[in-house]
Amino acid sequence: MSPQDNPTNNPAAVIVLAAGAGTRMKSRTPKILHPIGGISMVGHAMAAAQGLAPEKLAVVVRHERDLVAAHIAALDETAIIVDQDEIPGTGRAVQQALEALDAQAPVEGTVVVTYGDVPLLTAALLTELVATHNADGNAVTVLTAVLDDATGYGRILRNPADGTVLGIREHKDATDEEREIREINSGIYAFDAAVLRKALKSVTTDNNQGEMYLTDVLSLARFDGGRVAAVSTTDRWQVEGANDRVQLAALGTEHNRRIVEGWMRAGVSIIDPATTWIDSTVELAEDVTILPGTQLHGTTTVARDAVVGPDSTLTDVQIAEGAEVTRTHGSGAVIGEGAHVGPFTYLRPGTVLGADGKIGAFYETKNVTIGRGSKLSHLGYAGDAEIGEDTNIGCGNITANFDGVNKHRTVIGSGVRTGSNTVFVAPVTVGDGAFTGAGAIVRKDVPAGALTMSVAPQRNAEGWTEAHRPGSVSAQAAGQAATAAATGN
Repeated sequence: MSPQDNPTNNPAAVIVLAAGAGTRMKSRTPKILHPIGGISMVGHAMAAAQGLAPEKLAVVVRHERDLVAAHIAALDETAIIVDQDEIPGTGRAVQQALEALDAQAPVEGTVVVTYGDVPLLTAALLTELVATHNADGNAVTVLTAVLDDATGYGRILRNPADGTVLGIREHKDATDEEREIREINSGIYAFDAAVLRKALKSVTTDNNQGEMYLTDVLSLARFDGGRVAAVSTTDRWQVEGANDRVQLAALGTEHNRRIVEGWMRAGVSIIDPATTWIDSTVELAEDVTILPGTQLHGTTTVARDAVVGPDSTLTDVQIAEGAEVTRTHGSGAVIGEGAHVGPFTYLRPGTVLGADGKIGAFYETKNVTIGRGSKLSHLGYAGDAEIGEDTNIGCGNITANFDGVNKHRTVIGSGVRTGSNTVFVAPVTVGDGAFTGAGAIVRKDVPAGALTMSVAPQRNAEGWTEAHRPGSVSAQAAGQAATAAATGN
C-alpha cells in the first residue's frame, strides 16, 4: 500500500542526512553525488523519501555545501536545505534539521530519518517502516537487517522477553560479545516528533568519537517509557551504503541487476544481462531486444520490436518501432521507425534519422536531419545538414561544414544520388533529383535534376614506374607486363 492509498501513513517530515565528506571515496566529487544507474546516490535517496509523500522534506548538508545544495534544489526545489554546524554526529544533524522544520511550523507526528548514500532503499520499504511505527504506536522504529559480516555497523540490542529494542551499540563502542550480534542498525528510523525533539536535548558527545549519536535517542525514549521496535528487512541491499568506490561498484551492479530483471519481466528480451547496463531513467517497450554489450543511459527510449546492440552505448537516444541499432555510440539522436544504424556508427546530438532510413558503417553524424528512406551507407560525415527523402549518399561523402571560424549548413534534396567521395563545401544546396559524379567537390548550388562533376583530364605518363622506381617490385611487375604485352604471352 502506498502513502497515497493510506494518507494517515504520510509522515510529517523526512530528513535526509547528506553532510558527510566521504573521504574514503577519494574524489573531488562529493560522495552522495556519485551516480548509480544514471542518478546520484542522494537523488535515489530523495526519490525514496518523496515516495512517502511527506509534508516536508529536509536535507542536511555540509561538505561541498554549495555544490550539493544546488544539486538537491534541482531535484526538488521545495526541499529545505539545512547546514550542519561544527558539532559532529548524526544526532546533531537531525537536531538542526528538526529545528529548521519547526521554524516553519512545529512538526507533529512521524519523522523519518534516512541517508543520502543508501541508493537502493525503496519507498515501499520506508512505507512499511512508517506503517508499522504508526500502527504499533512506537516512540521509535528502527529499520534493521541481518548480515553475515556486521563489521562496522551498529548492533541491535534486543529485549529477549518481548523482542523490543533496548538500544544500539556502535561498533567502535561495542564489547566483543556485542560484536557477535549480526542484526545491524541501518541508520534509518521513524520517530515520534515530540519524542525525538525531547531526547535530542539530552544527547551528549560523551563517547569514544566525541559525536552526538542519533542512536542515543532510542535508549532515552525507552527510559521515558516509550516503545522502541524494529522492522527488519531480508533485502540487505536496501540498507547498504557506499563509502568507497568498491562499495559503489557493488551497489551499482546490484542496482543494474534489478533494473535489467525488471525489464525482462516486463517483456524485453535481454540476451546477456551480465553485459547489459540500463539506467533508471530509460524506457523500453515490450518485445524490444537488447543484444550483449549494450549500455542505455539517460532518457533513452526504445519502442516495440526494435533491436539494439551488440556493443552499443546510447545516451538520450529515441528509437522508434522496428528500428535496428548495431555497434553504435550515440547521444541526443532520434532513430525513425524501421530505420537501420551501424555497425560502427557515431551519432552525435541533433541527428534525426527518418523512417526506413539508414546510417551505415563508419559514419559520423551531427545536427543533421535525414528524410524517410534516405541512406548514408558507409565511410562518411554529415554535419549541420538537411537531407530529403529517398536520397542515396555515396561512399566517402562528407559535408565540409566548418570554414575555420563558423559552421555552415548543407541542404540536399529528395531523390538525390551522390557519387563516391563527394565533398559538399557548405553553405550549399543540392536540388531534388540531382546527381554528383565520383570525387565531385560541390562548391556551388546544384539545380534540381542536374549532374555536377569536378572533371580534370586524365593523363597517363607511360613508363614512369620503370624510369623513376627502378629495381622496385612495381618496376619489375611493370616490366613483366610490358614484355608479356610485346610477346603476346
